Amino acid sequence: MSRTLKSNWMILVAVVVVAIAGFAVYRLNGIFGSEDVVSTPDNSANDTKPFNPKRVLLEVWGPPGATASISYLDINAQPQHAVDAALPWTYDVTTTQPTVFVNVQAQGDGDSLSCRITIDDAVKDERTVNQLNAYTFCLDKSG
Repeated sequence: MSRTLKSNWMILVAVVVVAIAGFAVYRLNGIFGSEDVVSTPDNSANDTKPFNPKRVLLEVWGPPGATASISYLDINAQPQHAVDAALPWTYDVTTTQPTVFVNVQAQGDGDSLSCRITIDDAVKDERTVNQLNAYTFCLDKSG
């Protein structure tokens, strides 16, 4: 038996070291609580915010038969451009974003031009210009 121990002592030491290391890892997991499952309370599903969509309406209008070059920010604040758009022109969209930044600029070929920004049926900005090749803009960053 001692002859077997002398030749296999390294294997026996390795088995003992692995067993001690495994036990230490098991105990540390228990101490630091890494086995606990993180979950949300059951009542969180009932605590939802009300769904409140916003209707955003951009309008540009002028004399009958007039056209305008219109630059505007869409609902995602990305610049858009409409060349020689027939008037009246509208951009009408509904969003659930908490805030919107909208802007419209127009230059017409007539002697009068108006713009309006309406959010949820409330006029946020409106302008009218009466001059040759009229230019106007409307801006709302509060919506």
